[in-house]
Amino acid sequence: MSDGMRLLPWNGPDGKPCYLSTDGGGGYLSRLADDMEAAQLDTAEELLRHTNELLNGSAEATARELRFCVHRLREALRDLLRIVESRGGRVT
Repeated sequence: MSDGMRLLPWNGPDGKPCYLSTDGGGGYLSRLADDMEAAQLDTAEELLRHTNELLNGSAEATARELRFCVHRLREALRDLLRIVESRGGRVT
């Protein structure tokens, strides 16, 4: 979103996207959103490493382990797409 509106990495109480009116400054909510996005990126990287270990490990992964990974990967992808949208990226 343009015109000084930033999509935040969390939803409002009604489940709808939250936006922050920004003027380019580094206010408290803007820094909090930056920190949360950084944590989401770190979580996605950690999840990729774990998934790689699970899929390439010597033991056979159980259906429960794979299901857990798929759910976490879905959450991470949702978060990453929100970050891309917030930063003005284009996914085509």
